[in-house]
Amino acid sequence: MSASNPDRHPLVEGPRDPEHDPGASYALDPKYVAGLTDRVLASSGETVEVRSPIDGAPLAHIPQSTDADVEEAFRRARAAQERWARTPVKERERLLLRLHDLVLDRQEEILDLIVLESGKARKHAFDEPLHIALTARYYGRTAAKHLATERRPGVIPGLTRVDVNHVPKGVVGVISPWNYPFTMALCDGLAAIAAGNAVVAKPDAQTMLSALLGHELLEQAGFPRDLWAVVAGPGSKVGTSIIARADYICFTGSTATGKLIGKQCAERLIGCSLELGGKNAMLVLADADIERAAEGATRAVFSNGGQLCVSIERLYVADAIYDRFVERFVARTQAMTLGATLAWENDMGTLISQDQLDTAVAHVEDAVAKGARVLAGGKARPDLGPFFFEPTILEGVTPEMTCFGNETFGPVVSVYRFHSEAEAVERANDGDYGLNAAIYSRDTDRARALAARIKSGTVNINEAFAATFASLDAPMGGFRQSGMGRRQGAEGLLRYTETQSVATQKLMRFSPMFGMSDEAYAKTMTASLRLLKALGRA
Repeated sequence: MSASNPDRHPLVEGPRDPEHDPGASYALDPKYVAGLTDRVLASSGETVEVRSPIDGAPLAHIPQSTDADVEEAFRRARAAQERWARTPVKERERLLLRLHDLVLDRQEEILDLIVLESGKARKHAFDEPLHIALTARYYGRTAAKHLATERRPGVIPGLTRVDVNHVPKGVVGVISPWNYPFTMALCDGLAAIAAGNAVVAKPDAQTMLSALLGHELLEQAGFPRDLWAVVAGPGSKVGTSIIARADYICFTGSTATGKLIGKQCAERLIGCSLELGGKNAMLVLADADIERAAEGATRAVFSNGGQLCVSIERLYVADAIYDRFVERFVARTQAMTLGATLAWENDMGTLISQDQLDTAVAHVEDAVAKGARVLAGGKARPDLGPFFFEPTILEGVTPEMTCFGNETFGPVVSVYRFHSEAEAVERANDGDYGLNAAIYSRDTDRARALAARIKSGTVNINEAFAATFASLDAPMGGFRQSGMGRRQGAEGLLRYTETQSVATQKLMRFSPMFGMSDEAYAKTMTASLRLLKALGRA
């Protein structure tokens, strides 16, 4: 249900006459938007207007959910989950593979929504349907293998059988961010339903339409509608309501909010996975291919305007090639095509909001005031969009500057020289974060050895971030203040299950038999333990 008045769709609520308000020219067809917003479980009668960061045009009025709506979402989800858990895993896999095809078939529609809601360049929006198709295909091919009952060695060979089952937790709460609104709204939840759970999702208020289109595609793929409920509202209100009812929480967002959610989950003794902030580093070694490293750095820093959890904000370059690398990196950055449009040719789009713009401006102004040098960019570009900020490269950033250790989450990077690889690793490990890193070197064996010394959940060699993120069998998550838990791979699926051990004992029991005394039983067991050790038994 949407608003309390069924004849009034959220998009057309209130006075919106383009003749008197230029911002009232809707970017999307009202009926199309209403078909999406009707998917929000909301009965408050209240809505929140959402405008495009591209030009401020209104996109929708999003219905707001109450605590009672969240309760109803969980009631429906629990009923659906009981049935879903009995659905054969092969059937779940079939539906995931169907979703894969639907996402690829409707990618242009998906891209339009993502760009209109987030303002990112279309080439960066493409990463989202690509990632969801990869995720759906991966779990559509591997869920049965990951969830299969495992045989484990029993205490007495041949007489003790142990089976380990993976039991779904129940209903998973997914609280997703705005920066990758289609990917983050779906990817974690897909693993949850593959494992036999239901989902209650709260996408970010700024990018609800992309998430709701994902909900529509799930239903079209054949998943039961109540298996995945969508609610909307402030995190402090609706997010808290979800945490109070869920059997597990998956959150992607800031470290500060992640800590609060972790505390709330601890109070209820439920599990959570938290993918949080980062101040990610790239190391460009002396033997690196300079052109390849410069190209990779441009993508690593400026994809989605730097509003990417795994984007690079610190660049450490070997002194021997520093000047040549910086020259190429600056040239590539200055040659970027900037634009806040739906077109493919843009190399970088706009930031999503005034808050993001204010942070980027503040970090750069603070650094410059304290002596940093701007090698490229450094200014807001209102001529391109209300929240546009140039791709920016800073040199001479020092610890007293705000951007030295704090995440900007915008198109701003600091470049530094290093004189030894040991120094580079030490500086990459500075700070409290550890989400992603990158190393460029022609000697990949040496680069892998260095990667093992970096405190980061993922490390990409001769690539910015996509090699790990797109390799779905590889787990992805953070060290230290960058979070806990992992998405993707077997780990990303099994986090949503409880492990159950079932032991079947034959013939002998674990107590004296045939009139044996307790002392004789203890001696017999002791001799058995010595024998099993001698035989190499674990």
